[in-house]
Amino acid sequence: MSKHQIETVDQVDARKDRRDGAAALALLKGIDELFVAKGKKVVHFDLKKARPDDETLLAHLLGPTGNLRAPTIRRGKKLAVGFEEAMYQQVFG
Repeated sequence: MSKHQIETVDQVDARKDRRDGAAALALLKGIDELFVAKGKKVVHFDLKKARPDDETLLAHLLGPTGNLRAPTIRRGKKLAVGFEEAMYQQVFG
């Protein structure tokens, strides 16, 4: 995060504060764009223009344990889930 000069305002330990499907979907309130990294692949959702159904969103937001994937970073009206350097350049550049 420091590489992109991103200041942490609120940090939660995902191992202690588990977020299930309902909590993950609640994070999308006020979000216009969602970026999800799975390996080197980045999926972009324009939630303002064409929001997918909750099942599709949850398939991208939740990991195999059924909890919100980490790291999850919100900046303004953008939410980034997972880690991929190129995605951070696009979202936070």
